[in-house]
Amino acid sequence: MALYNLADFKTHLAPGARLLGLDPGSKRIGVALSDVNRQIASPYATLARAKMKQNAAEIAAIVAREGVGGLVVGLPLDAEQKLGPRAQAARDWAHGMSAATGLPVAMVDESYTTAETHERLIEAGMSRARRDEIIDKLAAQAILQKALDALRG
Repeated sequence: MALYNLADFKTHLAPGARLLGLDPGSKRIGVALSDVNRQIASPYATLARAKMKQNAAEIAAIVAREGVGGLVVGLPLDAEQKLGPRAQAARDWAHGMSAATGLPVAMVDESYTTAETHERLIEAGMSRARRDEIIDKLAAQAILQKALDALRG
């Protein structure tokens, strides 16, 4: 499969297939899951970042278990909204994940999602330890929700 813009991505999705949102970081991968109507993104899991083969197997297991038909991966653009080294690494990772799972992938700008999520959790009075446990899957949820909103619009 390949990477698609959201408009083309939508044409490759089977009706009722869920979407999996992925926020690949250097240490962890945040995972979020949509409902079958692709309206709401929910935090799902946090995976330890490992070799592509191991992470692909973990994600493929989630895909099979949850009826996922496409992947949405966060794209970390730089301050000028351009593709820097982190964005290119995320694109390479997304290509590898698409090849490993056989699913189409759309990439969505993830600028500030982790920072904004941290701010919301701090404002809610959540401890640093608890924030560290859930931040990655909440960032993945924000990325996936952004894509779901764009797909509906």
